[in-house]
Amino acid sequence: MDIDAIHKALANPVRRQILQWLKEPEQHFAQQEHPLEFGVCAGLIDRSLGLSQSTVSAHLATLQKAGLISARKVGQWSFFKRNEVTIQAFLEHMQQGL
Repeated sequence: MDIDAIHKALANPVRRQILQWLKEPEQHFAQQEHPLEFGVCAGLIDRSLGLSQSTVSAHLATLQKAGLISARKVGQWSFFKRNEVTIQAFLEHMQQGL
């Protein structure tokens, strides 16, 4: 677990918003055609944020590099979901470390 990469990822409000939405995808992305077990399609995240695809891709890459989300490719689409194991380990680290 790269604590510094996680802190960097969490320092941005857009990335925190993405993580919050991915925590309850059925509430925020119910219109997705593919099963939410795949994760959430990057295109839906783009539309929800109202930012350019390249900006959202950069945010998703930062979250993925930090290990906070995982990606799955299905055909031409990329789906993202939270990595709960890493998130929980980070939270435990923060409780013990401070």
